[in-house]
Amino acid sequence: MERRSAIKNLGGLLFLPSLGFSASESPKKPALRIAHITDVHLKNEFGAPDKFIKCLHHLQSQSPKVDLVLNGGDVVFDMNKENISTINDQWKLVKSIMKNESNLPIHYCVGNHDIWWNENSKNEVFYGKKYSMDQLELVKPYYSFVQAGWKFLILDSVHLDIDQTWYIGKLGDAQFEWLEQELKNTPKDMPVMVMSHIPILTALLMIEDN
Repeated sequence: MERRSAIKNLGGLLFLPSLGFSASESPKKPALRIAHITDVHLKNEFGAPDKFIKCLHHLQSQSPKVDLVLNGGDVVFDMNKENISTINDQWKLVKSIMKNESNLPIHYCVGNHDIWWNENSKNEVFYGKKYSMDQLELVKPYYSFVQAGWKFLILDSVHLDIDQTWYIGKLGDAQFEWLEQELKNTPKDMPVMVMSHIPILTALLMIEDN
């Protein structure tokens, strides 16, 4: 499967749940109710913690209830080139709020502001994605899971550019191979939802790999 075809197929898969229902049919009970939050950019300023807590409480008060939260990345305000103390404070705040204020299952993808890329400090433990992945309890920056008959593909679209001083949007060879296998191994009648921080279908210049 070519890369462009793999991406196009994702778009078709997303419409599967809407097929086969006429206007006269009564709507079925949703298999899942999902809350999507993204670009929270949390830090301890501007009343942001209280506002985020209010958001989480709102999600938990919904009826029908929310089954799953998807966080699209940029969880913290900014890691890139920040000092270690600031980075630690941002992540401690996130983890404290999520532990004390939310009981909803949540899945994350990594955003560009969740990554520390300082070209002068490549040997630091914070460099790259490993630190934020540890905070989010991710084994890999891209992964899949199945829930209530749906397959979820969480992609990693943030990568270093050629001179390794900034980021660009792409998937890369290994992730494309993984994505192709995931799609091939997914039953044709199983709906698929894709989450990516940087859009994977775009006309912008910051995207690579077709």
